[in-house]
Amino acid sequence: MTDAPALLPLGPDGVLVRFADRLSEPANRAALAFRADLESSGIQGVAETASSLASVLVRFRPDVIARKALEGELRSRLAERDWRDASLPAGRRLWRVPVAFGGAHGPDLEAAADAAGLAPDAAIGDICAARLRVLALGFSPGQPYLGFLPGHWDIPRKGDVTHEVPRGAVVVAVRQVIPFANAAPTGWRQVGRTAFRCNDPGRDPSIPLRPGDEMTFLPVEGLTLDRLLEDAPPHGGAERSEIP
Repeated sequence: MTDAPALLPLGPDGVLVRFADRLSEPANRAALAFRADLESSGIQGVAETASSLASVLVRFRPDVIARKALEGELRSRLAERDWRDASLPAGRRLWRVPVAFGGAHGPDLEAAADAAGLAPDAAIGDICAARLRVLALGFSPGQPYLGFLPGHWDIPRKGDVTHEVPRGAVVVAVRQVIPFANAAPTGWRQVGRTAFRCNDPGRDPSIPLRPGDEMTFLPVEGLTLDRLLEDAPPHGGAERSEIP
């Protein structure tokens, strides 16, 4: 394997396994696959694991396993294969999520499309044709970073910050898409909105998505989305199926 992963100390009881210092599909694949391997292996003394865009956090109990011993175990597992070419974890789901694009629900659609060199209708088609992976959850509980859009969507964030986008706002930048879990400020461009709730305390589990899941968007009219927001069906009208 080229560019060997780095092991970095993180506090008194953490080790960060970093596969790259910037996001890429292989680095994210490695993080998801390696974390799944750790979860199934049951290393004594490991208390928790969590994957991010290109790394894995391993929290451990120093009274059970010493840092040096854990790092040795991690290096041994990392050397077993090229994790950047590993299969993605089993048990992933595909979510088909209704989204209304443009208009009041997507005020930045035209600007985002222009930045990507597309007409608005072509931009919607591009986004809906992509099968996006849940690269990681973060920023807000349950909020997914989805990727990757085609290369021409490597557009920068806006030069200013939108004071607040609503829960369910679908925003784009740097080949990624985020459906917002809660109302929040953002520098990403809002191209649409969904009734899908990334964090719903009234349901079990409250966070429906898992890293490695995949998502596609189904375009709907604004009035259809308004009804979904009002009626609040399970998962905002999204459909879910298992990925073989």
